[in-house]
This record gives sequence, structure tokens and C-alpha cells, in this order.
Amino acid sequence: MHDIALSGIYFFSIALLYSTVGHAGASGYLATMALLSFTPEVMKPTALALNIIVALVTTVRFAMAGHFFWRLFWPFACAAAPMAYIGGGMSMDAALYKILVGIALVFAALHLMLRINAATDDTEGAPHPGIAASLAVGGGIGFLSGLTGVGGGIFLSPVLISLHWAGFRRTAAVAAAFILLNSITGLAGYLQTGGVFPDHIAFWSVAVLSGGFIGSTLGATRFNSPALRVLLGVMLVMAGVKMVVI
Repeated sequence: MHDIALSGIYFFSIALLYSTVGHAGASGYLATMALLSFTPEVMKPTALALNIIVALVTTVRFAMAGHFFWRLFWPFACAAAPMAYIGGGMSMDAALYKILVGIALVFAALHLMLRINAATDDTEGAPHPGIAASLAVGGGIGFLSGLTGVGGGIFLSPVLISLHWAGFRRTAAVAAAFILLNSITGLAGYLQTGGVFPDHIAFWSVAVLSGGFIGSTLGATRFNSPALRVLLGVMLVMAGVKMVVI
């Protein structure tokens, strides 16, 4: 029971921080559960379910602030949704799952720490990605999202920023909606194949709902903390290494 209460505190903090940049926190939830030695059977559905809650709140908050851009979002989403469903319905060996999640966590850490000053809010004249490229990227990320329980924002955001397709807050808004869609379809695929929700999902849901509301409100307006992202990045690296080597 101690681990459940402790994870709830961590989940609240992760949801708050991640939602400031348009993410729902799946990599942080997975990192927490990895450090607390949760089983893969608990990790995947928990990350997807909590992602849905935080991504929904974050999408609404960033959209209300005028940062969402449908033209950028829909090609990625069209390919990602069915692939996330397929990935969510697939099961794999526990050791392989841990390796894939570990790699994803390290990638998320690098993304958080390296993007500190990489994005601005300047989207004027930003090139629109081609439809074919968007479909290919969206499909690949969607499949990986459903397979691991990571919503996909940690993979989509670097693409949007590095190719100058969007500024900071537009990337956050599009990533939040992308995560929401992937998490819904990924969880649907998981449940369709006989998966079940963990026992304590209601408690964790309240924790991330509170954190996500606070964080997305701050993120859609003015908040941006490089120091906190570095600290979170260190935590993700530790959890990722633990998943791979233990």
C-alpha cells in the first residue's frame, strides 16, 4: 500500500510537469513504476489510462488558448490511431517489453533535456509537412505508443521542433491531442484482447487529473521550467537503465 500512495504523489507531480509542455506523462509514469518494480501487466494499462485523462485536459486547455492547429495534426493522427490499436492489442515477452520501455524512457529524457532552449513560439512561415511524411511518422509512432504504453508525444514533439514545423506551444497543443488519440486506441486494443485495469486506477486518476489541470493551465500561458525538466530527465534515465539491465 505504501508504494501505491507514493506512486500517487509521483504521478501528480509528473502530470503537472509534463502537461506544461503538452505531454501527458506516460514516460514519467512508466519510470515511476519501473523504479517501484511494478509488473508490465500493471505498467502498460496504467500509463495508457492516465495518459487519456491528462491528455484530454491538456488538449482542451491549449486549444482554448488558441494553440491547436488542425492542419498539422490530422495527417499524423490518421495513421497513428489504427497502428496504436494494433500495438495496444499485442503482447510480448516481459524482458523485451522492459527493454523497449527502457529505450523509450532514455529517449524521453534526452528530448526533455535537449529541447530546453530549442523551441520558440515563432510559427510564422513554418513549412507544412508533406502528407506522406506525416502518415509515415504518425503510423510508426502510433504503433510504438500502443505497444509500450507511451503516448507518442515524446517522439512527435522532437520531429515537429527539429524540422521547424511548429513552435513551442503549437507543438505542445498538437502533441497533447496526438497523445490523447493514441492512448485511447492503444487502451482499446489492450482491453479488446482481454486486458484489465489495475486495482488502484481510480486513485491514480484523481492524482493525475489534479496535476494535469494545474500544469496545462500554466503551460498554455507562461510557465516553462528548464531546471525541472533536467531533474525529470535524470529520473527517466535512471528508470530506463533499470528497465534494461535488471
